Amino acid sequence: MNRREFLQCAAVMVSGMTASQLGLALSDAQRAHLATAPNYNAGKASYLSAAQRRILAAACETIIPRSDTPGAIDAGVPNFIELMVSDWFNATERAIFDAGMIDLETRIPQQYGMAFDRLTAPAQRDILEALESAASDHPWYEFGNVQRDFISDAPFICQLKELTIWGFFTSERGAKEVLRYNPMPMQFDGHLPLSPNDSTWAGVVES
Repeated sequence: MNRREFLQCAAVMVSGMTASQLGLALSDAQRAHLATAPNYNAGKASYLSAAQRRILAAACETIIPRSDTPGAIDAGVPNFIELMVSDWFNATERAIFDAGMIDLETRIPQQYGMAFDRLTAPAQRDILEALESAASDHPWYEFGNVQRDFISDAPFICQLKELTIWGFFTSERGAKEVLRYNPMPMQFDGHLPLSPNDSTWAGVVES
């Protein structure tokens, strides 16, 4: 499976929708991958430094914090992101990610007097919101659905948010403890009513 197919599969898995709903025809190899893929979060990452791992973990947890449901750290998202950057990013994407991590690692201590991961949760949130505000005119914010490819020139904050969401909702804990999980739905009902408090379903089903 190549990089494009992997990212396409990840988009389908996160959407909680069927391939037919997305207008997306999955190949036999892609279907086999979705059915048998190992826990990618469990792989050993070795791309970032220890300090960068702490920063990344804090940033992910700011995006999906622990509450009455698991947070990004609980679901193994920081490790997932590190693996994605090292194994699947192209040179352009990796350079943007590296620059973003260096910015958090060097600028924040100069500005706040301590590392990003040691700041209070509100301060961490303010920093990420400032990054998002600065990037808000990028086409990444116009995608509107999951049928696009991964945008290679997306700013660091966009990469961070997208990978955090992918990593969380494709993890076992995200799927089973946040989404509603039924490993054998047996059928697809495109008109199943949802209440305002209902989450989407985990996994991919076919009509």
